[in-house]
Amino acid sequence: MILKNCTFFNEDFKKEYGDIRIENGRIAEIGILAEDGVDMSGKIILPGMVDIHIHGGGGSDFCDATADAIDNISTYLAKNGVTSFCGTTMTLPHSRLREIVSVAGSCKPKGAKPVGINLEGPYISKAKCGAQNPEYLRAGSIDEINELLAINSKIKIITIAPEAFDSTEFITVIKEKCAVAIGHTNADSAQTKKAIDAGAGHITHLYNAMTPMTHREAGVVGTALDSGVTCELICDGEHICPAVLRNTFKILGKDRAVVISDSMRGAGLGSGQYELGGQMTYVADGDGVARLEDGTIAASITNVYQEFKNLISFGIDTETALRSCTINPARVIGEDKNIGSIAIGKCADLIVADEELNIVEVYIDGAIA
Repeated sequence: MILKNCTFFNEDFKKEYGDIRIENGRIAEIGILAEDGVDMSGKIILPGMVDIHIHGGGGSDFCDATADAIDNISTYLAKNGVTSFCGTTMTLPHSRLREIVSVAGSCKPKGAKPVGINLEGPYISKAKCGAQNPEYLRAGSIDEINELLAINSKIKIITIAPEAFDSTEFITVIKEKCAVAIGHTNADSAQTKKAIDAGAGHITHLYNAMTPMTHREAGVVGTALDSGVTCELICDGEHICPAVLRNTFKILGKDRAVVISDSMRGAGLGSGQYELGGQMTYVADGDGVARLEDGTIAASITNVYQEFKNLISFGIDTETALRSCTINPARVIGEDKNIGSIAIGKCADLIVADEELNIVEVYIDGAIA
């Protein structure tokens, strides 16, 4: 298949004009090609979005641990321009995590591709557990992670609170197997820097559920910004205000910001009551997030493509916004050779949009989703 007369963002995230040949689900050639194909005049083609931190959407949760739930999430994401994702767990008993990673390893959903698993906990801080269930918090266990990896080798990220247990050995060992992220943590600057020095190279939803930066103590936020680690950002305009996002992107630059949805099963459904990690959350009419009964923000109900458009409206330049939604998350999970940009040899995961960035079609591995 050939897509003709394309205005697209190339692997350097600059606009380019040309044709794109797709063979066997991958981009085989880019240039001015003599053959006929599907006319893309008047459209803009972007790389498919990559969400490495998503709990659910469309009424399903990754922790439902069923093939139908994963398929439903996958279908919901594909309709919204997300072509690859890491299903994300909550703080749960080990037996439940075993079940979840096992099911995830055996299903092949029809929509967005599950390229990995993100373990958000259970080795986190009670003081910053948010919507996570404190009943199941525990100290980090290398043996537990090795057992889960033996069931499913596609575990890509695990979030820990470095101060919640003696975490240096854990980080040193596990960083060789997957990315170790700092999050849901009450760590101070020194504890955060120690974890980063040991090999924790990623921050889970920066600003949310962690110690803030003040003028006398950098906390997790200030220490992360001052280092070279990648940082997740929920860009729904409610988890982080636009002014803070603008300042954060100025610090992180083009390569360190990673946009995530952190969405839950209520995403795409509107107001209602939705279970998350064994707790009930509530989405009120007109509210852009899911909240616990006491009003605490529990999760988002957005998607990464909407966040990409949000960022442009907030004043972030298109290249930086697009990188943060595609190649940067792909790089965190080691999938940047396959996904995350429009380049020869990569999966033909493409969003076809109109000039107002409304989605017209989504291609996953060269097929219309």
